[in-house]
Amino acid sequence: MVLSHTAYSFRFGVLEPQDVLEIAEKHGCTPLILAEINGTAGILPSLHKAKIPIYPATDLRDRGHRIAVLLPESPWGFQHLNAWLSEARPHRLHELPNLPEVRIIYPLSRAPERALKAHEWIGVEEGEQRRAERHPAFERCLAWTTMAFRGNGDYNSHRLLRAMELNTVLSKLTFDDHLPNAHRWEDMAAVAARFSSVLWKQSQRFLASLPPWDAQLGKGSGGKNQQTYTGSKAKDTALLRHLCLDALPHRYPKASRAVTERLEKELQIIQEKAFTAYFLLNWDIVRYAQKQAYFYVGRGSGANSMVAYLLKITNVDPIELDLYFERFINLYRQSPPDFDLDFSWRDRQHLTAYIFKRFPNTALLGACNTFQYRAVVRELGKVFGLPKFEIDALADGKIPGGDESAQRLLQYAHRLHGLPNRMSIHSGGILISQEPLHAFSTTFLPPKGFPTVDFDMYTAEDVGLHKFDILGQRGLSKISECVEILKETRPAEAAQLDIHDVQRFKTDPPSLALLKQGGAMGCFYVESPAMRMLMHKLQTASYLELVAASSVIRPGVAQSGMMREYIERHRDPEKRRRAHPILLDIMPETYGVMVYQEDVIRVAHYYAGLSLAEADVLRRGMSGKYRSREEFLAVERQFFSNCREKGYPDADAREIWRQIESFAGYAFAKGHSASYAVESFQSLYLKAHYPLEYLVATVNNGGGFYRAEFYLQEARRHGAHIEAPCVNEGRTDTCIQPKNRIILGSGRISGMDISVCRALDQERAQHGPFTSLAQFIDRMHRAEHPLSLDALLLLIRAGAFRFTGQPKRALLWEAHHRLGHKPQAAPSLSLFEEPVRAFSLPSLAHHALDEAYDQLELFGFSLGHPFDLFTGWQGKRSTSVKHWPKHIGETIQILGYVVAIKHSKTVKGEHMQFATFQEHNGQIFDTVHFPPTVKRHVLKDRGVYLLTGRVQDELGYLSLEVDDIERCPMIADPRYADSGLGHPVVQIPKRRAANPT
Repeated sequence: MVLSHTAYSFRFGVLEPQDVLEIAEKHGCTPLILAEINGTAGILPSLHKAKIPIYPATDLRDRGHRIAVLLPESPWGFQHLNAWLSEARPHRLHELPNLPEVRIIYPLSRAPERALKAHEWIGVEEGEQRRAERHPAFERCLAWTTMAFRGNGDYNSHRLLRAMELNTVLSKLTFDDHLPNAHRWEDMAAVAARFSSVLWKQSQRFLASLPPWDAQLGKGSGGKNQQTYTGSKAKDTALLRHLCLDALPHRYPKASRAVTERLEKELQIIQEKAFTAYFLLNWDIVRYAQKQAYFYVGRGSGANSMVAYLLKITNVDPIELDLYFERFINLYRQSPPDFDLDFSWRDRQHLTAYIFKRFPNTALLGACNTFQYRAVVRELGKVFGLPKFEIDALADGKIPGGDESAQRLLQYAHRLHGLPNRMSIHSGGILISQEPLHAFSTTFLPPKGFPTVDFDMYTAEDVGLHKFDILGQRGLSKISECVEILKETRPAEAAQLDIHDVQRFKTDPPSLALLKQGGAMGCFYVESPAMRMLMHKLQTASYLELVAASSVIRPGVAQSGMMREYIERHRDPEKRRRAHPILLDIMPETYGVMVYQEDVIRVAHYYAGLSLAEADVLRRGMSGKYRSREEFLAVERQFFSNCREKGYPDADAREIWRQIESFAGYAFAKGHSASYAVESFQSLYLKAHYPLEYLVATVNNGGGFYRAEFYLQEARRHGAHIEAPCVNEGRTDTCIQPKNRIILGSGRISGMDISVCRALDQERAQHGPFTSLAQFIDRMHRAEHPLSLDALLLLIRAGAFRFTGQPKRALLWEAHHRLGHKPQAAPSLSLFEEPVRAFSLPSLAHHALDEAYDQLELFGFSLGHPFDLFTGWQGKRSTSVKHWPKHIGETIQILGYVVAIKHSKTVKGEHMQFATFQEHNGQIFDTVHFPPTVKRHVLKDRGVYLLTGRVQDELGYLSLEVDDIERCPMIADPRYADSGLGHPVVQIPKRRAANPT
């Protein structure tokens, strides 16, 4: 009998499942025992593709040594095997279990000396036959061989993978670490001829004795998700109808006939497609979130559903938006509609824990990380024993001529590129199945602490497991924290605020003004330069227009070349006449331009006459989740065939198909865009009416498109006074104090232990403000997380003790005096504060820029004006943005501080850049740097620049096409002025995520 494995035997196998199956069929190696190494990750993908009989198994190995092969007789045995492997890996694989309906085949060299049990057998290699004939259990010996390589290329790839896994150079790899080169694919007849007829017949009888496997395990037929919510399909149907009818008066106070007909149609198809439990499971999840006051947004194709709207899974009204029903669900759709449930990143872990507790058969969805070319080059460089500088050069594409070793390395990097490397976690997928997840694969336990299956979303869909997407995002955290801050700063207004009253927000004039004028910095999905530019061009002034803009910005519309056409048709009704009459009739709202995923389905169905089943193939192809290229090409041929039958000009058909193809992987469903727009309006309302509270919440939750520095500058433009951390008035997170004072959080100090910050907050809350540095030290020594000298020095340098009125350097001396020697015993709490021995210091010089450079080092930015750290800009001619309308098409100069840089490539692959700058008065402007400019001056880091370029007007949006840049030098760091160190480079801390709760 023949054993093999796939590349899902990570860093061991070299062939994809499809390759293994095709090679096995070609050589007549059937039935095939597919024995993955120490796992079962490749079993489901193989079963799904298999056209030959295969038996799943696990090949237990210690490095290269085979311990045993475990062969389940049935799906029940497969489940037990997966459960055991999940517990035993990687350290208990030698402790072979007695699993029900699982056979164990030992290699002859490891056969037990005792009598074999009924489920135990012995595998014999070709060269072991004489030894086997003398074995007392010869009647239970089986002829077996492992086939793994097509030739030397596969064998060498295998050895390289083993060296990577064992973290050794190739020359130190031993024969025991990898398979011999002899394990090559060959005809089954040739293998049989080399074994004795007795052994071969025993092997054939063994295979014949295996019960027929359930072929449906790897197929998508039949739902694998949890089948009922209440335990009964009839009760599920009744519950879903009851919930919808109960919510109808709230969502639709005056429900029209169209509403009730749409509801009945949805309920009927949901029942027919057996999606009832899927909807109820999602309802259970969001109901729990509502009870816990967790903010969430439901989006995805399911947002096109009225049932989802009534169940509050989404907040998108399909009637108001005229959402296309067939995008949500139709009788030809095999998978349930997609719900992406976004939660605050602070709440997501708790919500996930609830799901695991609530539903018994739950696991996180895996994701397969594949070898990427540059990473493989680096790994192989280590295996080849190359020095780092050579590895760096090869990874950057610098290939030394005539170096055979380098050429061989790159050759195998191309061979390994794209092979499975490791299993990791899907960004948000959770599986809730009818059967235990071990019925499908092994699981592993990542740092998140939840079991995760050893297969990805594609395999899950292939076998009929449909994921629940539970995602975390910071936009919702900003909204929820802003509401909490308002309860402190403006309690009366907070009591009146209903953050879920989106209908009011959609018509709020200040919110709409921010949207139209591009002033939405910090607001979800609408703050990026590209989005601000688009909204300015569209003059976006309503919720529906924002819904369209949210999808127009996606690459699909831009790549089809229709973004500009959409903008022009939106602004000029006369240009709408350019639309194809049929397309304009299908999509009047978007002026005949395909913007949403459902537009493509509509065009395919109504223009080209494709069936809804064929249109669904297009939809899956666009989403990037469809892997059957054959079926997609068949639909393409049908599209053109139908167009010819309808008498459409070939040029029209080709152009429409080109636009359809451009949507691949990039189009939004309209309901998805609408869900984003809801969250955008919530953030716009808060930014428009409570800018300081909202911007503080933005800083505390990791910002958004821009750095925290920029949001603080934005707060300053709204009247805030930005101050450094303070041990008395500040907190771990950034906070607002009376008179519009924003105190930076101590948790933002680079290198600061968050636990010390929390302990500081707790100590002050329990025992009141600190009166001096000495008292602070004494009290913090009693805290749960005692204060270290390093933490104290960071707080002093950050300015957190300015309330004492003492210079920083004096405070630093005192800190070293108190904590710089042996650790002090924690003082006991006394009724009266004991006096501290005073000491005098000479006057210590202090430069005005000392503070700014300390802040730059500790926060990543200074709290003063960003221009203050640079010189050479004073006196330069700078044409302010407000004067640009007078200089359109002219070359001007302007000084700007870098806010954001985006690297991009032209269609020819040349490097270009987009950037956002802030001029001295705080005004924001955008620039574009084409390849000739980038070749001369690559914009790399922050700083003040003198930019020379032409003012461009594109549909009313002004930007600068840069021809030349000149960086202004930084002022020398005065802290090192007397040290002879000159002007050392200040290490700016990397962008820091919000503090964990």
